[in-house]
Amino acid sequence: MAWNFAAGPARLPDAVLLRAREELFTRGDDGACQSERPFSSPPFRSLRQHAGQQLAELLGLPAGYRILFLAGGAMQQFSLLPMNLARPGQPAGYVQTGYWARRAMQEGAVHRPVRALAASDCGMLLDVPNDLAYCHITTNETADGLAWPNLPETGTVPLVADVTSDFLTAPLAVDRFGLLYASAQKNIGVAGLTVVIVREDLLERSPQTLPALFSYRRLAEADSCINTPPMLALQLAAMVFDWIAGQGGLPAMAASNRRKAALVYQAIDASGGFYRTRVAADWRSPVNVCCQLPDTALTERFVVEAETVGLHYLRGHPQIGGIRASLYNAMPAAGASALAAFMGDFARRYG
Repeated sequence: MAWNFAAGPARLPDAVLLRAREELFTRGDDGACQSERPFSSPPFRSLRQHAGQQLAELLGLPAGYRILFLAGGAMQQFSLLPMNLARPGQPAGYVQTGYWARRAMQEGAVHRPVRALAASDCGMLLDVPNDLAYCHITTNETADGLAWPNLPETGTVPLVADVTSDFLTAPLAVDRFGLLYASAQKNIGVAGLTVVIVREDLLERSPQTLPALFSYRRLAEADSCINTPPMLALQLAAMVFDWIAGQGGLPAMAASNRRKAALVYQAIDASGGFYRTRVAADWRSPVNVCCQLPDTALTERFVVEAETVGLHYLRGHPQIGGIRASLYNAMPAAGASALAAFMGDFARRYG
């Protein structure tokens, strides 16, 4: 059996692949498959509405929030956030927890002043100045294997989050956020789609001078359809939402992900220091398990030998190194178990 541990694009649920094969590429009575129909047609409007309703039910979405299904990836939001939520010259705060938090801050600084903020050991912010347009966090650092243990308190400053890697892996208190966003290729579906969930009052901050496709307000007014949306990606996302609901929703996803992560972290902790993680126990990610081996030669040997037994895409982020196992919703427990067994055997042979 082969297992795909890629950080993204990531594995899709087997049931979704089967459903897509049967439904997405078959022509209907109108001579069109689903992705060939106009996005203004009743079938696609119905699908878009279903996707939004299913996602809202999964999240327990409070009143006063809008769901946007946008083309592109999370990095696009790095620029759209300050353009929409901060006035010219108004600073935005960014909590620096890892690689992607730094990237978000670097891109934000192109458009507005930024301030680096620090988090305490328990995940609570030390200080959030009231003059900030928003406070940005990255809830799960894909490259670093780090996840926030608690959502921070930000007072009157809206909390904004890149939730790409852990979106839909556990229940989420949406009402704690002013805006959150996630690109699709981890737990939603395939690359090319980003979900943005924004509190309605923040839409009023979007300047009238922004181009239509850059404006959260205008995108919300057009139900995310100013231009042709990423139709195939949204169709697959709707199938993934249905699959998660059928598995028992986000509580079931959280329980499954905890079990899978525990298997791999147990292999790390039982290795006597052969595998080392830089992340404090309370901050360990339940979906991206990252660790270092004693040297780069052993790391390379680990990756090569893992592939020979069907464990693929375990090489760590190029900027960080080591190994990384992504255990998103679609990864069965059998995959995590196979990896943990291999890690134990590898440590015994080379430790």
